[in-house]
Amino acid sequence: MTQKEDHKLIGESPAFLNILAQVSRVAPLNKPVLVIGERGTGKELIAERLHFLSSNWDKTLIKLNCSALPESLLESELFGHEAGSFTGAIRRHIGRFEQADGGTLFLDEIANMSIRLQEKLLRVVEYGEFERVGGRETRSVDVRIVGAANMDLPLMVEQGKFRADLLDRLSFDVITLPPLRFRIDDIPLLSRFFATGMIKVLKRGFFAGFSDSAMQSLQEYGWPGNLRELKNVIERAVYRNEIDEPIDVIDFDPFESPYRPRRKLSTSLSNKMDAESPLDHPEAEKKIVGLPDDFKSYIQQHEMQLLQIALHKYRYNQRKTADALGLSYHQMRAYLRKYPALKDKIE
Repeated sequence: MTQKEDHKLIGESPAFLNILAQVSRVAPLNKPVLVIGERGTGKELIAERLHFLSSNWDKTLIKLNCSALPESLLESELFGHEAGSFTGAIRRHIGRFEQADGGTLFLDEIANMSIRLQEKLLRVVEYGEFERVGGRETRSVDVRIVGAANMDLPLMVEQGKFRADLLDRLSFDVITLPPLRFRIDDIPLLSRFFATGMIKVLKRGFFAGFSDSAMQSLQEYGWPGNLRELKNVIERAVYRNEIDEPIDVIDFDPFESPYRPRRKLSTSLSNKMDAESPLDHPEAEKKIVGLPDDFKSYIQQHEMQLLQIALHKYRYNQRKTADALGLSYHQMRAYLRKYPALKDKIE
């Protein structure tokens, strides 16, 4: 395993350790694996670990993001093409499957692949055979496929957006990564890791740590961007903390400012929208009248009112209120930090 990969997969929470144990069990088998998780949960790192713990660890690991290319280019990148197979194809191109022969091919965002390409992929998974674009010769490869997605693939199958037979072939084992909000115990460890890394970048002498209140806010935040967001938040906090004292203030939203421009719909654009979308019914016109000048403030006001009603109903019990609103406890705490007036009533 590479030093880089080993150091980034850090954590001690049961949810994280269970994932590492699952990876260790399936890694030695030359079978397809799907890695499912929200954005920023570390799917690529898990793919690297699967490769470096396999018997082909010394062979090539090739990565490709399936959402980064249009269908025609993605097909060429996967399977290669022959010279003259399409306009601009002046020479032969070796695709990712051939490059990864004997090793591992990591296909990120596999849910974005078209049904037509899914059919070609199925043949490679099933028989290890394919043809280059514009070619007639059947080529054979021995490649372990690790696919990744942040979508509900079984639901996509039901909706006709993903092939059921391909999902069956790819899902020898499915590793579903826990979001950071389910790894609360790992946040102190991860935060220190990202902080000390930023200290080295800034060439400062040492890291003084986090205050108790700062660490509490880190553990109570919902982390929609998971590890990637945590890394950005911690590095920004270290960079802004220019004194050799523990970090006390955590800035979760770098865009938040009293001077932030609040974009309003221009009159010309509004007229254009009216022309493109005529109001066919009188009731529709009534709903349009009285639009708020500041949409964000309008939504925040209603959020606050709803939270206030729910808190009062459940006698300011935060866990019961969170359950009633379909929120996690940590999401509830984040809303209370967002609206200090509500937090003051509880405390």
